[in-house]
Amino acid sequence: MAAITAGMVKDLREMTGAGMMDCKKALAATDGDMEKAVEFLREKGQAAAVKKAGRIAAEGLVYALVEGDTKATLVEVNAETDFVAKNAEFQTYVAEVAEQAIASSNEDNMEAFMAETWCKDSSMTVEQALSAKIARIGEKLSIRRFKNVTVDNGCVVSYIHGGGRIGVLLEAETAVVNDTVKEALKNVAMQIAALKPLYVSRDQVSQEFIAHETEILKAQAKNENPDKPDAIIDKMVIGRLNKELKEFCLVDQAYVKDGDLTVAKYMESVSKEVGTTITLKNFVRFETGEGIEKAETDFAAEVASQLGQ
Repeated sequence: MAAITAGMVKDLREMTGAGMMDCKKALAATDGDMEKAVEFLREKGQAAAVKKAGRIAAEGLVYALVEGDTKATLVEVNAETDFVAKNAEFQTYVAEVAEQAIASSNEDNMEAFMAETWCKDSSMTVEQALSAKIARIGEKLSIRRFKNVTVDNGCVVSYIHGGGRIGVLLEAETAVVNDTVKEALKNVAMQIAALKPLYVSRDQVSQEFIAHETEILKAQAKNENPDKPDAIIDKMVIGRLNKELKEFCLVDQAYVKDGDLTVAKYMESVSKEVGTTITLKNFVRFETGEGIEKAETDFAAEVASQLGQ
C-alpha cells in the first residue's frame, strides 16, 4: 500500500472541497491513486463542492448568539451571493454554526474547529456538515471566523446591522445589569458598527502604533510645510495624533446620538442613573467579506456563453 502523505491529502482537499479526514480515507481506500480518490469521494457524495472550491465567497452573514448576558459568540459565514445570504436555510445554518462556536475553544484554530463533531449530527464533523450544506445550497460556503466572549463581572451585548452585514459584541464591567444598562450598551455597539473604532480607550493603544503613526504624521507635516522649524512640526504632529486617537478610540468619539457628549461622558451619565460605574472593556466587530477581494461577475456575458451566444 502506498504511503499517504499530508501533501496528497492537501492536494485532494483542494481539488474536491471534501473534508481532510474524508480525503485521507479516500486515498487509503484507493491506494493513493488521486483520480480514483476523487471518484471515491464523488460516489460518497463528499466532493459535491469540487467545482465550487475555487470560487470567492465574500457575501454571507455575521450572526451573534448571546447566552445569559455573560457569554456570547460572533460568527461570520460566507456565501458567494447575497441571494443565498437571504435564504432561510442558509440563515438557519449560520445560527447552528453559532451554537457550535459558542461551545468551542478553537476560535484561533479554524482547522481544529472544522474537525470538531457537528453539534447537530454526531456522525459528522463541522467540515462534513459544511460540505453537505454546500451540496444542498449549490454555492461555495465558508465558515470564516468566530470570536467568543465570556464576562465575569458585567455583561455582553450584541448588535447586528443591515440584516447581518455588520455585527458587534460589546463587553462591559458593571455591578448592575438591567434594561437601562443593556440599552446604553446597545447604543454604543451601534456606534462601533457605524464608526469602526480600533480601540476602547487610549490605554489599549500600543507604543508601537503611536510611534508608527507619529513618523507618518511627521513626514506628512514636513512635506506640507517644508519651511517650518522642527519645533513647530512637532506641535503639529501632536495635534494631528490627538485628532487621530479621538477617531480611533471609542470613548473619545463624539456620541452619535448626542454630539455634545463623548461616549465616555454618555457612559458616565448612564452610570449615575443606575447607581454604579459601567466600564467599557472590549469589543468585537465583524463586517461581512471585509478583506476579501470580491470577484466581479458579468452575469449577462455568463448567461450568453451558456446559451452559446
